[in-house]
Amino acid sequence: MSDLENTLHLEIADNAGKSKGKVTIALRPDLAPLHVARIKELAREKFYDGVVFHRVIEGFMAQGGDPTGTGMGGSKKPDLKAEFSAEPHVKGVCSMARSASPNSANSQFFIVFDDARFLDKQYTVWGKVTEGMDVVDGIKRGEPVNKPDKIATMRVAADA
Repeated sequence: MSDLENTLHLEIADNAGKSKGKVTIALRPDLAPLHVARIKELAREKFYDGVVFHRVIEGFMAQGGDPTGTGMGGSKKPDLKAEFSAEPHVKGVCSMARSASPNSANSQFFIVFDDARFLDKQYTVWGKVTEGMDVVDGIKRGEPVNKPDKIATMRVAADA
């Protein structure tokens, strides 16, 4: 039985709102309790609903979580202190995006398409895709993305 309080369900949609599929993410409060709490808080506020994947690089990652869709925005909540760990950035890992400052993560995150071990111990890992990686792999590429795919909904499984 999975831990519903530490499981996220994402519905990914194209720019027109047509569903591309569902993604399940196992959260890792053991690695990043503050970041997991923030992701769940924002998901419960429906902050991520309709937010695009603004930066999607083939062979690397899909980044979203910025309500402005530019990569420069975040939530109105304070930035988080880094919670770096030795957890490797491998296919399906979910990690927080940030500026040059290690303590600048807020709401933006990325999901890695392939191993990106050069990010290890420099970005906060907070989860991993357990189902629907094929949906993640199908997110429209670009930097910036023309007519980007988006998070239709992001929910904590315990709330479903």
